[in-house]
Amino acid sequence: MKREELKMNNDGRRKVNRLFFFIFHFSFFIFLLSCSSAPKKATEIFVIRNTAANQLNLANETAAHGRYEEALVIVDGARQLAVSADDPLLRIKTSMSRGNILFSLGRESQALQELESAAVEADAAGERVLAAQARIYIIRASLMQLTAENPADNGGGNAAAAGIEEYKESLTREMAAVRSDQNASAEAYVTLGMAEKGLGNWAEAESALRRALDVHVKDLSLEAAAYDWFIIASVRSMAGNYDSALEALRAAIGYDRRAENGFGLASSWQAAGDVLEKAGRAEEAREAWGRAVEIYRAISMQDLAEKLEGQL
Repeated sequence: MKREELKMNNDGRRKVNRLFFFIFHFSFFIFLLSCSSAPKKATEIFVIRNTAANQLNLANETAAHGRYEEALVIVDGARQLAVSADDPLLRIKTSMSRGNILFSLGRESQALQELESAAVEADAAGERVLAAQARIYIIRASLMQLTAENPADNGGGNAAAAGIEEYKESLTREMAAVRSDQNASAEAYVTLGMAEKGLGNWAEAESALRRALDVHVKDLSLEAAAYDWFIIASVRSMAGNYDSALEALRAAIGYDRRAENGFGLASSWQAAGDVLEKAGRAEEAREAWGRAVEIYRAISMQDLAEKLEGQL
C-alpha cells in the first residue's frame, strides 16, 4: 500500500528497460500458451507457476517503489497465469497484491472488492492464514479511508474513534490466525499501529510498529523497515515529538538508501519538511522539501515534484 499521509527507483532507466523486456517476453509467452490447445504437461504447469510467482514478486517490488500503474500491469499478468494453472495459493496472493495496488491508485471500491474476493477464496480453500491476511488488508484500507475522511490530530473525533475501535476489535481476532506466520503478523502489527495512532494512543502505536520493525529488520526487508520507521515518525510528529520524529525519518531514509528506493527517499524527505515546518524550522523545511523535489524528478515522478514544488 501507498506511503501513508503522502499518501521508479533511482536506477530507473535500467529497471524500466528490464521491465519492458520482461513484459514483452511475458506477452509473447502468453501468446504461445494461448495458441496451444493441447493439455499442459506437468512440467509446463510448473513453469507457469514459477513465472506467476516471479512476476508477483516483481509487481510487489514495483509497487513498493511507487510505480503503481506499472505494478498493476504486472500483477494482472501474474493473475492470468495463476488462473491458467488454477493454483489456489497464487490466485489468492495475486488478488491480495492487486487489491493493495488498486488502493494505492485511489481505486478504493475496486480494491476492497478484490481483497474481499481473496478472503472468500482463501476461506473456501481452507487457507486460514491467507484469509486472515486478506481481511487484515481490508481493515488497513478501511482505517486509512476513515482517518483520511476525518483528519484530526486525535484520530478524527468521537465518530472516527468509534469506527477505529471496531476495526481494532476485528483486527485482534484476525491476528490470532496469523500468529504462526511472522510476515503476516508483522503486517498485522503495522495495521494495529495505525489503529492506535488514529486513537491517539502514541505509546501503544509505536510499540506495535516496533514489533513489525523487528521482523522486517531480521528478514532484511529493507523497504518494509523503512515504511515502519516512516509511520513511527508520523506517530511521534502527531504526538508533538518533532526531534524524535526526525530521528525516525533519518532511519527510514537509511533503509531506503540501502534498498535504492527513490520513492521512499523522496517521501521521507517530504515528510521531514512537514515535521520541520511544524517545529517552526522553516528554512530547514524548505531544504528538505527541495531534496524531495530533486529525487522525485530524478525518478521521473514529475507530477509529485511539481505538486510539492508549487508549495515551496
